[in-house]
Amino acid sequence: MKMWKAIKEREDGSLRPSAFRKGVVSSRAASLHLSNSKEFISLHRGAINSLQIDSTEGRYLLSAASDGTVAVFDTHQPTSSHSHEGPIAKHRSLFHLTGAHKFAISNALWYPVDTGLFITASFDHYVKLWDTNSTQVVMDYKLPAKVYGIAMSAFATTHTLIATATADVQVRLCDLASGAFTHTLSGHRDGVMSVEWSSSSEFVLMTGGCDGAIRFWDIRRPGSFLVLDQSLSQLGRRPPLLPRAFNNEPSSHPTSSKSSSSIRILAAQKRTSQKKIQLKPATQRSHPGMTSSQNHATAHYGAVNGLRATADGLYLLSSGSDSRLRLWDIESGRNTLVNYEAMHIQTSKPIQLAVTPDSSLVFVPCMASLKAYDVWSGTTINTYRGHYESVNCCFFNAQDQELYTGSNDRQILVWSPSIPAATQMETDCKGGTSIDQDNWSD
Repeated sequence: MKMWKAIKEREDGSLRPSAFRKGVVSSRAASLHLSNSKEFISLHRGAINSLQIDSTEGRYLLSAASDGTVAVFDTHQPTSSHSHEGPIAKHRSLFHLTGAHKFAISNALWYPVDTGLFITASFDHYVKLWDTNSTQVVMDYKLPAKVYGIAMSAFATTHTLIATATADVQVRLCDLASGAFTHTLSGHRDGVMSVEWSSSSEFVLMTGGCDGAIRFWDIRRPGSFLVLDQSLSQLGRRPPLLPRAFNNEPSSHPTSSKSSSSIRILAAQKRTSQKKIQLKPATQRSHPGMTSSQNHATAHYGAVNGLRATADGLYLLSSGSDSRLRLWDIESGRNTLVNYEAMHIQTSKPIQLAVTPDSSLVFVPCMASLKAYDVWSGTTINTYRGHYESVNCCFFNAQDQELYTGSNDRQILVWSPSIPAATQMETDCKGGTSIDQDNWSD
């Protein structure tokens, strides 16, 4: 994408501002490479399991490791900008909290609306709420088993619930306002490894278990209302139009009173027969709204170790110990049959997926490398190699178009666009473009 040409098209109105921004962000995200200008000095002495940038300023990177330590880095302000090896900006942690948990920290996340709080979860069965300024525990929750993951809704206005995924079969919701457990969600037949809130509803929660099931919960009512089934599929982004949709449409042709009355009678008989059919399996349901066969459906042939919803809330990406990545249409609950190219996903622990804001690329940790896939075609866009051991987590910074990865080698790597926007504009200008010239130019 030629920067000057795109700017000119935006100025004359042939390119909409939203399309211009999307094109720039997409091109920069697709050209990531290992940064030669930014480096994080990690003091972790264990595998890095979690990375997250705060959603309020898009500046502070929160990292957690298996040695029970937590660190926060400022991605904008380096501690030193030059070294004898070249202009490499070195970022040391603003604080490094040791002994935060007794065992490995599996997940850490920022409080969605304020960087003054962050939450950590550990294999020591505890979920802790921390004050960022004092680095002291404000509140903690004791779970019955080791905690694999936690999640908070990014835009919830009516609740402050932390969803927990543990080795126990039940999903528990912790309330920050009361300091107690408010919900216990039962339905999985084995431990729960991943949890994710919907991007379109603050009341919908999605969980992935070791039983291979992905369940959808509405926290306002009991039981899961949907279990994804990998055998139910569709081609394309939207489900096919159901035949019954045509039955509900009024006829556009004039009909006689006799024929219209007979149609109404037949429709009433049809509705009555449908009601009778629906009443039969009601006594066999394990959860409200689902039959027994639906309740035992699976999304993967193994544990579901990663979930990530797209920013628009329409699709869900899931990874499993069967080394498969699947794209689900949330509205229809069907597998879109996108064939993602070969990958090898570790099975011993949950992994952290990342998606670009425009839902064009998904980043998947694949052993010692990280792969970027086109979300809609499944083709491999790029493979990032820089770690010496298995990659556990990744996070895409939408504000700076940077990607951060954490690995068992205890390092945090930065992947940035190959050409900065300003440099790209200068290159286009030197290349002979005359878009920014006038009749007075020599």
